[in-house]
Amino acid sequence: MLLRSPPHHLRLLSAAALTSAAPAPAPAPPQTPTDWAKAPLASVRPATADASLFHVSLDLSAHHALLSSHGAAGQFLPFRLPAAPYPIFLAIASPPPLAGSSAAACFDFLIKRLPGTPSARLCDLRPGDLVRVGSSVVGRGFEVARIADARDVLVFATGSGISPIRSLIESGFGEKGNIGVNLFYGVRNLQRMAYQERFSDWKSRGVKVIPVLSRPDSQWTGERGYVQQNVFSRMKKVVNPSSMGAILCGHKQMTEEIIRVLVADGLSKDKILTNF
Repeated sequence: MLLRSPPHHLRLLSAAALTSAAPAPAPAPPQTPTDWAKAPLASVRPATADASLFHVSLDLSAHHALLSSHGAAGQFLPFRLPAAPYPIFLAIASPPPLAGSSAAACFDFLIKRLPGTPSARLCDLRPGDLVRVGSSVVGRGFEVARIADARDVLVFATGSGISPIRSLIESGFGEKGNIGVNLFYGVRNLQRMAYQERFSDWKSRGVKVIPVLSRPDSQWTGERGYVQQNVFSRMKKVVNPSSMGAILCGHKQMTEEIIRVLVADGLSKDKILTNF
């Protein structure tokens, strides 16, 4: 997941934003940092079969303060790339360190490679190349304390929006035995679905992953369509809003439609989490 900062405001890069002539500004955008650091890329490789998404890892072993500033799943790291007129804000895919444990030496990111954008230039770099990043992470992340009493949590992600959801799951969310977590992950087809190799681990952590394909091939036997339409409409009939929480990240239209339906069904907006 990526936020970018034009001269006057930030915009959320999503499928809706990319096809809209005038995308709406992202609410409460993170501020552009005044202090920057240089760090080498540890790895750059395709994350999907069609190479529309890339895994990028940043070696921060020389930046302990920056590593320790990552305190919540869903936070962002600003990048300043050569020839780019504005910084981009990438959601951190790796989990924040657990209390009392040492921080990992890298931050992981899942980046959409859209030709002509700063994020595409980042995907074209090689391990060892230096990049400029903010001296600390930004954003509040997912405020999971707001849904601490939920017994059922519905998670919705589309495209690269799965990036901060990975951070959330692998930070331990869902491992409590008294809650049920269902993750609806929507993409066009399996060739565009990242983290498939992690699904069995996420299941062992207490998260049920429900892939939803909008344009599957003829062999697909799972859920079809869009997460905010027929798939979610069936699921919400068996969930009690009074004991539910929701977490959303990804396509702007998806988040708006699901929030509208959840609120209409009686779920408080305070129980609906985003990371921006």
